[in-house]
Amino acid sequence: MANKEAAFKQIYEANSKKIFHLCYGYTGDDDAAYDLVQETFLKVWQNLEKFRNQAMISTWIYRIAVNTCLTYLRSEKRQAKDELTPQLAETKREELSEKNEQVALLYKCISKLEESERIIITMVLDEVPYPEIAEISGISEGNLRVKIYRIKQKLTELYNQYERL
Repeated sequence: MANKEAAFKQIYEANSKKIFHLCYGYTGDDDAAYDLVQETFLKVWQNLEKFRNQAMISTWIYRIAVNTCLTYLRSEKRQAKDELTPQLAETKREELSEKNEQVALLYKCISKLEESERIIITMVLDEVPYPEIAEISGISEGNLRVKIYRIKQKLTELYNQYERL
């Protein structure tokens, strides 16, 4: 058991930041992202013995995280939660430094992308190697490069639209 715990701790330390960024890209909300990270790693812990080393462990964890995020988003849509009140959103925005504001804006733009685009660009931002991104997303590396280029163009357009507001 101690061996599993040590292995899990190492896996968590190596992957938790990337998984947080992925979850934040889906939710745009710190608290929800932290919850999804915890849920993802709970599933990793519960299924660690089932991991067969057919893919890299980070690829396996990304797949668990994506499925966890998609399940969350489907349940969120069903609940149709109200957005933050404008005053609360404004207060939160004022608390951020300019750099953090730009990062928050980037993630807000990412959250407007299609689900498949969100996961790809989040992994690019986390510097996941292209062959691994291609494996996770199930497309060829050549198609991946084209898709990333198009996603970056779309993000630039979204970012510029928000900047003008």
